[in-house]
Amino acid sequence: QVQLVESGGGLVQAGGSLSLSCAASRRTSNYGMGWFRQAPGKEREFVAAITWSGASAAYSDSVKGRFTISRDNDKKTVYLQMNSLKPEDTAVYFCAQYKYPWVQEVRYDAASYNSWGQGTQVTVSS
Repeated sequence: QVQLVESGGGLVQAGGSLSLSCAASRRTSNYGMGWFRQAPGKEREFVAAITWSGASAAYSDSVKGRFTISRDNDKKTVYLQMNSLKPEDTAVYFCAQYKYPWVQEVRYDAASYNSWGQGTQVTVSS
């Protein structure tokens, strides 16, 4: 199973930006990838996902227009650029890999993923 390591989290003021990275231990170019987050006392929620080819991406309504997911298959890394951050974006952010390769559609549900990183904390102060 692939190992995923997130980085780039931290403390930022509202309105600021952070860029998260998710480095994979092996090639993931034939798998879709996603970002989820979990705030204290809340369930893990979908943030963004990108298909294996990068042709399709999708976002939750709460981050649409502010966050951008991208991937560099040569570097085995997926990114999440987060702009105009809000205090409600505070959470632990996780990256994950689809269960199955070559899936053309974006997957929104956590059950469609079977490899998860340990997460990186993002804290947005008001």
